[in-house]
Amino acid sequence: MAENGARGRVQSVEVAVRILSALADGGGPMALSEIAARVGMPAAKVHRYMASFVETGMVDHRRSGLYDLGPMAARVGLAAVARIDPVNRAADGLAALVDETGATAMLSVWGVAGPVVVRWERARRPLVTALGVGSVLPVLGSATGRAFAGWLPQRVVAEAMAQGGEALPAGGIAAFQAGVRAAGLALADRDFIPGLRALAAPVLDLQGQAAAVVTLVSTDAAALDPAGSEAVALRRFVSGAGG
Repeated sequence: MAENGARGRVQSVEVAVRILSALADGGGPMALSEIAARVGMPAAKVHRYMASFVETGMVDHRRSGLYDLGPMAARVGLAAVARIDPVNRAADGLAALVDETGATAMLSVWGVAGPVVVRWERARRPLVTALGVGSVLPVLGSATGRAFAGWLPQRVVAEAMAQGGEALPAGGIAAFQAGVRAAGLALADRDFIPGLRALAAPVLDLQGQAAAVVTLVSTDAAALDPAGSEAVALRRFVSGAGG
């Protein structure tokens, strides 16, 4: 199918993506008529696209007459998944989050003994603390640890808590995780470092587990209200950085 002009070529790509998306969302092999109905296009037009997809391996045309995603689609999809790196994406945007919220921000990953700080971005407002890159944080005693604990397998959380000498939360890990996930972020029950307030949220990977945690830190408790603008910005940030 030939379409002339720069805009025509863009439209062709957009239509192709719509068709492939419909096929991907179908959950299995689909008839041409069903694909056409999903994208709101004439079957004859969809068929022309499908013919090209079959030739390139993006789509498989089965003997039954049904269409499904082909080996090239699988190759492209796996390559895309392999390149999604929520940790680096969060690290790259940390300075912008600090500018937006006015709070110091840190990025942590899960280590052998629990959360480990791997990136520290200071705000303009002075913040004096020994906490920094390389610091290992407690699981339940820190907002960062609680955010990890809400979105990691229970056995992983239990092992880290036992290693750090922390008692399991009242009601068990499952109940604790349900509460943290409902809130979407975590605060520490007590000050891990006196005088500091922390608000943390997880960067989730494609399996829905915490690949990293972003934590806002401030000496101003009111500035990190879970219902405030900083919390909204934090939720938006981790959502954009996730897989």
